[in-house]
Amino acid sequence: MAHWAEIDENNTVIRVLVGSNDEPDEGHQWLVDNLGGTWVKTSYNGNIRKNFAGKGFTYDEGRDAFIPPQPSPDCTFDEETCTWVCPEEATE
Repeated sequence: MAHWAEIDENNTVIRVLVGSNDEPDEGHQWLVDNLGGTWVKTSYNGNIRKNFAGKGFTYDEGRDAFIPPQPSPDCTFDEETCTWVCPEEATE
């Protein structure tokens, strides 16, 4: 099955749905025709767009990647993986 993320005008993921592999475009046209909106293909095995899209993620067109929300201000962005790296919590 193909997975598609709907993004809003700010490139924020609204939802992720599954498309049919029986269609030549893997269901993309059905989503557009029946639900409207802008849809970007995503993959849970990480072979396209770095990360599987989730609600609240941002699609960065320049990096062609889905980027998760920053978990906390002290986390830094990893350009290679397009994920956030947070410092380990101090142990007592």
